[in-house]
Amino acid sequence: MSGQGAAGGNDVRGVRVIRSRTVVLPAADVDTDQIVPARFLTTTSRMGLGRALFADWRYDAAGAPRADFVLNRPEAAGCGILVAGGNFGCGSSREHAAWALLDAGIRAVVSTSIADIFFTNALKNGLVPVRADAATHAWLMVHPGAEVEVDVAGSVLRLPDGREAAFTLDPFARHCLLQGVDELGYLLSRLPDIEAWETARRG
Repeated sequence: MSGQGAAGGNDVRGVRVIRSRTVVLPAADVDTDQIVPARFLTTTSRMGLGRALFADWRYDAAGAPRADFVLNRPEAAGCGILVAGGNFGCGSSREHAAWALLDAGIRAVVSTSIADIFFTNALKNGLVPVRADAATHAWLMVHPGAEVEVDVAGSVLRLPDGREAAFTLDPFARHCLLQGVDELGYLLSRLPDIEAWETARRG
């Protein structure tokens, strides 16, 4: 995955292609409180939030990792693409959910359906949300650890056997992902044009 610093308020890295093995979380209707429980929302820093990702599922009452949770298994190490059940990211709006996934090393989330607010928050923070067709998603669900490619520039998900599945991204959101800027960074990059327009308007 390519990356560069953002020019704006969020540290969004430029993303063209993500190549990674997948980790599969088959649960459906995973809400943002399950992604990052509310008790972790007091921080305004995204650093370290990866430890809070799926905290109530990953750790027991004593804080020890649960060996049977998918992200705690050895084969999940280094996986940057999360394949999840339908309606991922539903529930309340919280950017911390995207922050926690990114801090834990997840760069893209693939599901048949991703809640709109989470989808938007993900894009604003450089996490690529992929709404896949049912057949592609079904294949990924039963092939955990598959090496796949998320091509942001082409809006295509590539499977190991060469099959391609198109997905949809808003053109402006895709531009920001590719350039490594958030909305503020984009506005700052157009500052000379904005100032010229203001000058001409006043004149």
